Amino acid sequence: MTTAHARSRALTTFVLPDDLSATGPPEIRGLARDEVRLLVARPDRVEHTRFTGLAEQLEPGDLVVVNDSATVPSALDVVRPDGRPAVLHVSGPLDDGAAVGELRTPAGAERVLDAAAGDVLATAAGTVTLARPWPDATLTRGSRLWRLDPPALDAVLARHGRPIRYGYLDGDRPLVDYQSVFATRPGSAEMASAGRPFSHRLVTALVGHGVQVAPVTLHTGVSSLELDEAPLPERVDVPAATARLVEAARAAGGRVVAVGTTVTRALETAAWSDGHVHPFHGWTDLVLGPDRPARVVDGLVTGWHEPQASHLMLLEAVAGHDLVQRAYDEAVAERYLWHEFGDSALFLPRR
Repeated sequence: MTTAHARSRALTTFVLPDDLSATGPPEIRGLARDEVRLLVARPDRVEHTRFTGLAEQLEPGDLVVVNDSATVPSALDVVRPDGRPAVLHVSGPLDDGAAVGELRTPAGAERVLDAAAGDVLATAAGTVTLARPWPDATLTRGSRLWRLDPPALDAVLARHGRPIRYGYLDGDRPLVDYQSVFATRPGSAEMASAGRPFSHRLVTALVGHGVQVAPVTLHTGVSSLELDEAPLPERVDVPAATARLVEAARAAGGRVVAVGTTVTRALETAAWSDGHVHPFHGWTDLVLGPDRPARVVDGLVTGWHEPQASHLMLLEAVAGHDLVQRAYDEAVAERYLWHEFGDSALFLPRR
C-alpha cells in the first residue's frame, strides 16, 4: 500500500442548488448516455458542448485511460435490533479481507449514527453484526463505518443485494444502469461514474481521431464520505501494457487523460517520484493534494462533486484551484446536473 498524505480542505467553494441533482440516468431524460453536457475547461477558456464531441477536444497522440471495474450489488436491506428498517452499504474488503459497511436510512437518504458495536442486523439471508467501528476502533457508537461480521458477504449481496443509491434518485435502478461500456471486472461498490457517458460509437470516434484508449482497474468503495474525509483504501491494478502506453504517449508529447478520480488515483499510485509509470497491483491510500500534486495525469474527464468533497482536492492537484473554481462557477451558473447520472467536465490544464 502506498503512503497516505496529510489531508487538507479543497480551496474550491460553491453552493449547489438542490434541483441540480440528476435524479436518474440520462436515458430517462430522453438522451443517450453520450449526450450529456460536457464543460471543457482550459486555462484560456471554458466551452460548453456535448459528450459526443469529446474526440474533437483531444488531439492525435493523446491517451485516454479508463476504469474497467464493474459495479456489484452492494446495498442490503436490514432490520435493526429495535425493529427499524435500514440499508447497509457494503464498501468491499479492506486489505486484510474484512468487509466495511455504512448503515443508512431506507433508500439511502441519511447516515445512521446511533448504531452501537455488537448490533445484530437481520437480513433476508441471516444476520450481519456491526463488529467494531472503522477506522477508529475505540468508538462504541456514532461511527459512520463498521467492520462487519461475517466479513465475506459476496454471496448474500449477489442474491439479495441491489445497487447503492442515495436520496436524490427517483427510485431504484437496475444494475445495468450502473455500468460503463468498459465494465468487465466486477468489484466496485459504487459505479466509477466518470466513464458512464462513453458509448461504443464514442470509443470508435476516439480511435479514429488517433486517440488511444487503455484500461486500469480501481474497485471503488462507498462515495458518501464526510466533509474532508480521505478516500478509503482501494484495490488497484495498472497493467504493464497500460503503463507502457502512458510512457509512450508522454515521450511522444501526448497528454494522459484520466477518466475519473479513480483512474487518476490509480495512475498516480503507479507513478514513481521520477514521474515514470510502472505496473502496479495492490492497495492504495494515496491522497492527492497540495503536498502531492499529479505527476503523470495531464487531463481529467470527471463528473461534478459536492461542495468540500475530497475529490475536489484531487481535481485541484491535476488542474489547479483557479481552473477548477472557474469550471464549478460556470457549471452552477449554466445549471449542469450533478452526481453519477449527471453531466461531465473535461479539464485540460496544460498541453
